[in-house]
Amino acid sequence: MTQSVIELRVSDEDRRVAWLATAAVGLSLVDAAIPTPLPGLKPGLANIVTLVVLMRYGWGTAVWVSGLRVLAGSLLLGYFLAPGFFLSLTGTTLSLLTLGLAMHLPRRWFGPVSLSILAAFAHIGGQLLLARAWLIPHDGVFLLTPVFAGAALVFGTINGLIAAKLLAEPAPLEAPHV
Repeated sequence: MTQSVIELRVSDEDRRVAWLATAAVGLSLVDAAIPTPLPGLKPGLANIVTLVVLMRYGWGTAVWVSGLRVLAGSLLLGYFLAPGFFLSLTGTTLSLLTLGLAMHLPRRWFGPVSLSILAAFAHIGGQLLLARAWLIPHDGVFLLTPVFAGAALVFGTINGLIAAKLLAEPAPLEAPHV
């Protein structure tokens, strides 16, 4: 009996996505460790990585990094296929769709900070809509909108400023092949 070996080729782009997704997952774990007054009220630190990836490598790479972050983060935090996973996935999906559309806006007025704020509003908007449609079938859930919108504005601004600072630096050298 002969054994066949399947060899997967790993490209430099694969390595880049893996490193960036690892950074995003790490920041998601930090987010999860920060105590908050309301469930879902988090700084969204991983979105810094998403913004940097979007601006440096494009929307497709940002989708890969964000998708891997949601999947790996939910597995590590123990909420894969639980409501938190779907809330995260919905928020991330709407955020990425918003960023994809916003990338066509004039860069003169839409840089990392404004993109971060748009993404934060889309993220929380998606989560509130899913929570209303699935978890809390009552319009009372929308009474939380001002609190979450305020948090989206504050955290979106802070994350956008951090991303802008990172983008002002030259891109780091690629990780060595292991």
